[in-house]
Amino acid sequence: MTADDRLARPLDRAGPAPLHDQIAARIRELIASSAWPPHYKLPAEPVLAARFGVSRGTIRRALKTLTQERLLVQVQGRGTFVAATTLEQPIAQEMLSLAEGLERQGVAFETEVVGASLTAADVRLAALLGIEPGDAVFELVRRRSVAGVWVAFLVNRLRTDVCPGIERQDFGRRTLFDTLEQVYRLPLAWARRTFEAQSAQEEVAARLEIPVGSPVLYLEQVTYLADGRPVEYSDVWIRGDRLRLSSILKRASADQREEVAWLE
Repeated sequence: MTADDRLARPLDRAGPAPLHDQIAARIRELIASSAWPPHYKLPAEPVLAARFGVSRGTIRRALKTLTQERLLVQVQGRGTFVAATTLEQPIAQEMLSLAEGLERQGVAFETEVVGASLTAADVRLAALLGIEPGDAVFELVRRRSVAGVWVAFLVNRLRTDVCPGIERQDFGRRTLFDTLEQVYRLPLAWARRTFEAQSAQEEVAARLEIPVGSPVLYLEQVTYLADGRPVEYSDVWIRGDRLRLSSILKRASADQREEVAWLE
């Protein structure tokens, strides 16, 4: 049963359980089954209200319950997301790709395209990209070197309905974000990015030419267009002994901190 099928199941309007509790239970089911994985962006309140046939107030009560249970995270101006299973610290910063960050610092780098092909989205990826399981996605696998040393291994997956023919682009010569913005005129607006310390598994270790188990920084990102549609999902592994990430942060006001206080 798909996520849409579960949402479409009629509510028991004559039963003792309030509608908002039934909706909360339905969303818990979607999260528990991974039909809505961590970082999945929920449909907007009017869409959910229409699917369930209830008022937006009822939807808000259900979402509030799940937010209090730390199953959902509401980010001001961005929407509601399924919470991560580990603690996260939000960091506001400029959205730059790894290549753009290196270019800004004047660091010369080289990119090798390991693979570029069309594949079918699995259930988790389809949910994160807002498409249907089995829909075509473009998978781009690359690694990046600085001064002859491999410093990053990148796997990007993009929905192809907004960038048809992207598999024919030369990503050894131009960056992904530049291609999306300059070739396809897609307005990349924001991204949700998380970091995690990991030990390099076999494929990552082989691509970065480091021993298995070496410490690496893992970066997971979902990139969104200006209209709120997700367009790209990426997995990136970075050698911490060769490349460090830094941020310039600005302290928000107390009111603003309250809006984005979403430690999960």
